[in-house]
Amino acid sequence: MAFRPLHDRVVVRRIEAEEKTKGGIIIPDTAKEKPQEGEIVAVGSGARDETGKVNPLDVKVGDRVLFGKWSGTEVRIDGQDLLIMKESDIMGVVVETAASAKAA
Repeated sequence: MAFRPLHDRVVVRRIEAEEKTKGGIIIPDTAKEKPQEGEIVAVGSGARDETGKVNPLDVKVGDRVLFGKWSGTEVRIDGQDLLIMKESDIMGVVVETAASAKAA
């Protein structure tokens, strides 16, 4: 099933955090916090302004984004746990630089 959000909404898949600390300690599921980073899966067409003109969104499918801890509505589509949120709930896009790509 395909899902297309309306207006200024986006669909985000959470990116799971590491299960170990840098020191090698394994974090149990009960102690983990929900990740606040995700990947954009689908975007709406944009929000309309007062004149009726559609303003396109700043994010696109495939962008890695950071969002608030309690942002969005959790849904399950095709067996995947996803979030639907407004673009305004997104704090920013994670941009990978050449230096950080070499370190990974």
